Amino acid sequence: MTSEPITAEVLAVIVALVDGEPCVLTLPDAPRLPAGPVLPGHRSLQTAVRAWVEEQTGLRIGYLEQLYTFADRDREGGGRRTISVSYLGLVRGLRARSGQWRRWYGLFPWEDRRTDDALLHEVVAPALRDWAKTGDRARKQRCAITFGLDGRPWHPDLALQRYEVLYEAGLVAESPAQWRRDDLVPGERLDGDHRRIVATGVARLRATIQYRPVVFELMPSQFTLGQLQACVEALAGRVVHTQNFRRLVEQQQLVEETGGRAGTGGRPARLYRFRREVLQERQAAGTKLPAPRSR
Repeated sequence: MTSEPITAEVLAVIVALVDGEPCVLTLPDAPRLPAGPVLPGHRSLQTAVRAWVEEQTGLRIGYLEQLYTFADRDREGGGRRTISVSYLGLVRGLRARSGQWRRWYGLFPWEDRRTDDALLHEVVAPALRDWAKTGDRARKQRCAITFGLDGRPWHPDLALQRYEVLYEAGLVAESPAQWRRDDLVPGERLDGDHRRIVATGVARLRATIQYRPVVFELMPSQFTLGQLQACVEALAGRVVHTQNFRRLVEQQQLVEETGGRAGTGGRPARLYRFRREVLQERQAAGTKLPAPRSR
């Protein structure tokens, strides 16, 4: 049996809000996520991923959690097998000296449901229905469930499953050439399977904000409730009901007023801060999203 060359690395999905939009950090000279091998001087995988991100982009990471291990055969091409242990990092501000911030919705435009649904209903859905005709009933049902078609609800945290359906349908640039279609859906490509890895991070973060207050890792030290709501909506890719959202935040006692005010062009808005002590006061604290506003 011929031995297969295997390499291992840590890889980072670093998320920040840039001009109010969720973005992921890629390398300055390639559409790839920061990554590198675990070296003898690294005390842990987390130490390794922090070191590589800082070396390649100059960015120091705050919040970091392990995401997933990607080990599919020939992920990078060239007949070699690379195992990537991925991490999700959240940062405030844009302290990277190099690298490029890429908008989530430039990579996955169908995931943004805050305003216009034309892309989903006029481009993505017809292409998926055309693909579903060539399969069994389960394929049609899978498309309906993941993309909220045929009266099904839209679930924000199915971002990875939606990308994988489009991949199998030959509708994204990363789909294998033997079944890739000419009418690809819009979306920027990343090298290898890095767009799939980002989709995994999007899905994880959208699920996590339902039960843990990690959204505050992306907020400045002081913010208005409007800014907090806009952040949650940007991450979830959908609009939430303002009164329900504010009631939920108040009920969970996640924030407190600072006494300051922020000029917003009209009546100055109250400034708040995250009550970090709430994590010690109770085990379960989060920013569960209220029902989306009907359109």
